[in-house]
Amino acid sequence: MEIESSVQMRLYALNKRQFVMVFIMFFFAFGICILVGLAGPPIVETVVQNASMIEPEHPELKTNFKNGVFHLKSPPMSTFHQQLWLIAHIITDNKGGAKFEQPFTVSVLIRGLKGEDQSVVVSENPELSGDIHNRSRLLRCSKECSDLILLHLGYLDYSNYLITIKFFGLEQTKFNIDNIIFYFKSYNTAFTQIEIWIRFIFLVMTFFATCLFAHSLRKFSMRDWSIEQKWMSVLLPLLLLYNDPIFPLTFLVDSWVPGMFDGVFQATFLCGLLLFWLCIYHGVRQTNRRFGSFYLPKLIVVGLIWITAVTLASWQEYNELQDPTYYYRLDASNFIGFKIFFFVVGGIYLLYLLYLLIRAYAELRSMPYFDLRLKFMTALMLIVLSISIAITFLRFGGTALQDNFVAELATHYQNSAEFVSFYALLNLYMYTMAFVYSPSKNALFETHFKDNPALSMLNDSDEEVHYGSDSEDTGLRGKTSSRYDSDEETFHN
Repeated sequence: MEIESSVQMRLYALNKRQFVMVFIMFFFAFGICILVGLAGPPIVETVVQNASMIEPEHPELKTNFKNGVFHLKSPPMSTFHQQLWLIAHIITDNKGGAKFEQPFTVSVLIRGLKGEDQSVVVSENPELSGDIHNRSRLLRCSKECSDLILLHLGYLDYSNYLITIKFFGLEQTKFNIDNIIFYFKSYNTAFTQIEIWIRFIFLVMTFFATCLFAHSLRKFSMRDWSIEQKWMSVLLPLLLLYNDPIFPLTFLVDSWVPGMFDGVFQATFLCGLLLFWLCIYHGVRQTNRRFGSFYLPKLIVVGLIWITAVTLASWQEYNELQDPTYYYRLDASNFIGFKIFFFVVGGIYLLYLLYLLIRAYAELRSMPYFDLRLKFMTALMLIVLSISIAITFLRFGGTALQDNFVAELATHYQNSAEFVSFYALLNLYMYTMAFVYSPSKNALFETHFKDNPALSMLNDSDEEVHYGSDSEDTGLRGKTSSRYDSDEETFHN
């Protein structure tokens, strides 16, 4: 096996107390972020309009709930509301709770109101061009009818919206419609302000973490960096993108482009993290990392996940720009195809990661240093995954793997804690790894630290090498220094 020199990481110099303190600080900082989120406002702001209270266009005519027409005016909107949903909840006289399904058509006309004079503006944008959008829908009812998302505006460039709704086909139902409740849902402006500050704070912290990590490695040749250090030099800049430095443009530019870039940035960082896990568990036991045999298979698997995620987001965004009444579940063939493909590729990724993890533990678990690297990266990864799964379950419950992603994501947030905790989790995960994988204090004198399983300190136990007391640590550094005297003399000469 080829010998690979590497910069000694801080991970090797931590004793038991320091190692435990790293995890305590991680949970302490994460707990503070959760408390900040719990003190924040609800993410979604809802305004209710009752169809029975809406005056018909001709007062002498009684409103027919099975047909309409319903003239709705949205609450005042600003860019800080970010997006707008219109949801209809139909109430029938089905007292027995009988299940039934009724296909029907929804006709939606959207017009924008701009300025203090509230004059109707016909926009050049396709979504507000004044055209009538017709969509086939399916009403499902048992004790209650399922909510219907009538439209979704991805960005807002008008102060109010006039929306005219008409139904076709509901008159065929055997039950009468007693009432229709319309919900205007948008982001809470107070939450938007918190989101801006949270993103900005993490962006600044990530910038300093990136600079400090790069500064700590400046004295060492890149070829001597360990695989963890090389990956951290890639992931930290990607984390800057994840925190989205152009996020404020969302509120300064009347365009969907900043929102699209935000989705691409997040998908890129998350897929970079997936690729990092594959490369770490494979690369820690293999020093010959050629592109074709080492990186290419991993890039293909993770690249397919990235393409699927970006395509789903951009496909939804594009269709909504053309028609704000577009609903991804109705495009069943395309959506189900993407969904199946996504889960198949995700399953392949999980099996590949599990295979690499088992191989790494089977080959390196008895080797000091390498055993420590595996334990640390696995423990931290499992913590991040467990908290992420818990957050997802709290948001979606048992329907997490159903159709609750794409445009409906935002409508399931209940409070700021869920948003802040997820952002904090990934940022703190990266900061913890940047600290642990940065060079140790005596790394400059051990630049040729042999990072190879074949040359591991097989005569030392894990307890002696890593988890001794402070006095034992001092003895370890002396022992390590004498062991590599020949390397140091060669380095200094």
